[in-house]
Amino acid sequence: MEINNPAVVAEVEAAFARYEQALVTNDVEVLDELFWDDAHTIRYGGGENLYGIGEIRAFRNARSPHGLMRTLAGTVITTFGRDFATASTLFSREGMVGKVGRQQQTWVRLPVGWRVVAAHVSVIAEPIA
Repeated sequence: MEINNPAVVAEVEAAFARYEQALVTNDVEVLDELFWDDAHTIRYGGGENLYGIGEIRAFRNARSPHGLMRTLAGTVITTFGRDFATASTLFSREGMVGKVGRQQQTWVRLPVGWRVVAAHVSVIAEPIA
């Protein structure tokens, strides 16, 4: 299995960047598009466990569009073959003093393109260096 083929990494980086832009601008249509449209899709969030695209969409539609801007750090995208990837990143937001957000996504190339099939978002106390 080829790991981190540069062309595949570039594709996932583009999808990840598109997701991030949609997230901070609350572009729900793009966010919905980039998640696998299936009952098996999972998103564990900071205060919710969402099973299936229906629950994920309901969460996105009910979420406040305010305070979404964030700064990313330590982003790592790893591809396995041509159709599977993980994206992990840390994030901070204004007002998150002493805390760090963590986000991990599992991306799969489906016939419609790259989609998130599982995601985890959490916030922890900033680790002591």
